[in-house]
Amino acid sequence: MTPVVLYLAQRLTALILAPLVIAHLVLILIAVEGGLTAAEILNRTQGSVGWGLFYGLFVAAAAVHAPIGLRNVIHEHTRWTGRSLDGAMLVLAVLLAGLGARAVLAVVGTP
Repeated sequence: MTPVVLYLAQRLTALILAPLVIAHLVLILIAVEGGLTAAEILNRTQGSVGWGLFYGLFVAAAAVHAPIGLRNVIHEHTRWTGRSLDGAMLVLAVLLAGLGARAVLAVVGTP
């Protein structure tokens, strides 16, 4: 991908991630203050399409955003460039998406 496409993809995913991260942190604080246990939280999220969509979008945006940022950091601070770097970041993106999807399924899937 061209640098412009990567730049735009990272900025777009940042716009998506910012409110999702804030909502996630607020929800954690509410749950902790309310004294909810992990089991109680999972009982509330199991089978929820809404939570699945929320965290699915979160995972998808993070799986795109993080490898682009890491690619830029590696490119700026090392001599690693080119297709091998791009390939490694693609592998990272797929790994993040897969692990994130597994986590989402664990949170919203029915037991």
